[in-house]
Amino acid sequence: MAKILDQPRYKCAMTAMQTVHGISRALPILHSGPGCAEKLGGSTGSSGYFSPHIFPCTNVSEKEVIFGGEERLRETIENALKVIDADLYVVLTGCTSEIVGDDAEEVVRSFKHAEKPVIYASTPGFKGNNYLGHEWVLDAIIEQYLKPADRTEKGLVNIWTGIPLHDPFWLGNLRELEKLVAELGLIPNTIYGHGRGIKNIDKLSAAEFNLLVSPWVGLNNVKKLEEKFGTPYLHYPTLPIGAFETTKFLRTLGQFAGIDQAKVEEVIMKHEEEYYYYIERFADVFLETRVMAKRFVTVSDAQTSLALTKFLVNDLGLIPGKQYITDDPPEQYRESLRGHFRDLNDGLRAEIDFSSDGYQIHEEIRGTDYFGYPLILGSSWEKKVAKETNAHYLNVSWPVIERLVMNSSYVGYHGGLKLIEDIYSIVLTRFN
Repeated sequence: MAKILDQPRYKCAMTAMQTVHGISRALPILHSGPGCAEKLGGSTGSSGYFSPHIFPCTNVSEKEVIFGGEERLRETIENALKVIDADLYVVLTGCTSEIVGDDAEEVVRSFKHAEKPVIYASTPGFKGNNYLGHEWVLDAIIEQYLKPADRTEKGLVNIWTGIPLHDPFWLGNLRELEKLVAELGLIPNTIYGHGRGIKNIDKLSAAEFNLLVSPWVGLNNVKKLEEKFGTPYLHYPTLPIGAFETTKFLRTLGQFAGIDQAKVEEVIMKHEEEYYYYIERFADVFLETRVMAKRFVTVSDAQTSLALTKFLVNDLGLIPGKQYITDDPPEQYRESLRGHFRDLNDGLRAEIDFSSDGYQIHEEIRGTDYFGYPLILGSSWEKKVAKETNAHYLNVSWPVIERLVMNSSYVGYHGGLKLIEDIYSIVLTRFN
């Protein structure tokens, strides 16, 4: 019997159009039906150069299903090259074109001598979700576009983390990671957002190492970069939020990069002194505001849930209830994820459930005793169940409906303070 999925937490693989869109002046070309392109665009902003409503699309119809759509794709690429000023053109395939057997890769190969680079990624929804689609687009860039560098640039570090646009804090988090890396004297290199794009992609193979800050998304990509260009990588699974995890992150990064320990500790001391200054100023608020239970629950992708859980336990001293992982991680990563959620202060462990079914998640939340008003951090889907359980609720993951996130971030020392502000701004409304 088919399973009905209530309140989906991700989209199909062709939503990797957002990964392309996050690269300034990179253009997705969609070989799919028109409905796919419109539904997958989302409403979380764009790279600022192209509107998602102008992405070239083959608009596959019955004619292409019967006779094939390869010529239609060729025409669409030719016209895109003529009328749209982009630096990189990325062809993405949907379910229909893949099922009828169109050889999009061969069509793209015929443009190898085009004035601008044209590459291809197979992204039908039946192959996976947008987390996997994101990896497939990066693989396409690595395999089809990237060339070996003449030399390794000392101190250059490629930074990889959450997927663009789908994660509401994607750009702010990336910029904060850049700042932390730069404070250690390294040179951060990222490919997304303003001022990056193709010139930063061209530097990827020259990096001294790759830094992946993510539990699992992107791990295949940094392994591929190591395999193809010999670039080592540091995999730090937890997005650092607050003093505890950010300090641990900086020490790990400093040791991997061979940076003098005294310099690393100097950076840490500067930030921790400021961080705890603010914590001490508002200690009475945290100690005397008792309307929030000590227990919390997260409903989000693995990266966000893990980062929030570690911060709420290690920095704020809260107790984790069951945490819901909604991005459907491949099976080979699940045991390591369980291990990360067991590695908390004071011997605490967080139980996790890999589920994308909002109905099942909400039924469990309703049936759990949190011994007071709990804290629920999740998507807009959790707003109703939070109201039903008298919980404090903060929207931190897709879908995001009732808040606008432009360049906000919860990463680092300042990000931890921002998250505390957001949580207690909600908690304090109990007194109104």
